[in-house]
Amino acid sequence: MRRLSYKDVKRATDGFHRIIYSNSQVAAYAAKFEDGSASLVKEIKDFDQADDSFYSEVQFLGRLHHRHLLSLKGFSLNRKSRLLIFDSIENGSLKDHLNDPLKTPLNWRTRLQIAIDVVAALEYLFLFVEQPLCRVSISSSNIMFDDNFTAKLSDYGLLTCVGNPVMMTNSKDDSMRQKSGNIIYQLGVFILELVTGQSSEMEGSDLIEWIQESRFYSSIHNMVDPDLGDNYDSRELKTLLAVAKLCIKSRDKPVFTIPQLFRYLQHKVDIPRD
Repeated sequence: MRRLSYKDVKRATDGFHRIIYSNSQVAAYAAKFEDGSASLVKEIKDFDQADDSFYSEVQFLGRLHHRHLLSLKGFSLNRKSRLLIFDSIENGSLKDHLNDPLKTPLNWRTRLQIAIDVVAALEYLFLFVEQPLCRVSISSSNIMFDDNFTAKLSDYGLLTCVGNPVMMTNSKDDSMRQKSGNIIYQLGVFILELVTGQSSEMEGSDLIEWIQESRFYSSIHNMVDPDLGDNYDSRELKTLLAVAKLCIKSRDKPVFTIPQLFRYLQHKVDIPRD
């Protein structure tokens, strides 16, 4: 794992001005290094912890390998900052492609594939990561695309725990499932972003109110992203929205696991598997 100087990272991010997203735990920046690579740099906020905790995070993230997780490739630290450097993000974020009128609109098949890719990344975290995660966040802002336009989840890790960690587990124990309820809820909101093209950061509450209506199916065509026109499969659309509704409804007590959801989508949606 490469250790980079703070000076090099600062230069690559234009003085930490090329911000992609920020929340209470991390700030993420676009970086262009001297070798020409476009990377994502995450700055850990409120890191009043020993260096050992940061190195544990680096080692943990360095062991995770999945096609739809943004891979860690380096780090930087000094007295005032803790920085994680992730792999290529040549094609920016999903939010860019949903909101930027200068970019080619995403077609329906691409949106379906992105939804399944994100669920595949979560399945990996559920089934193959023994250590519980403290941070998993899903939104159009933190789903990144590499040079092959492969969708990658970027906001996950161990540091900056607030309250209970998100237990990424396929256990049937109710208490364990309840702790993963928030991630399933986020997934539901994310699917609504893909379908409507609206940002959960701006219209999130409106989207949730709409999907919770008993007769929301009657207004589906008014909510679909105008960029799609009529170029989508109505059956697949209803399937995806039914999943989103169940995810949002299941926040407090999930009735299914992410692996079960992944298998369901693979069965219902006609997209070649990875």
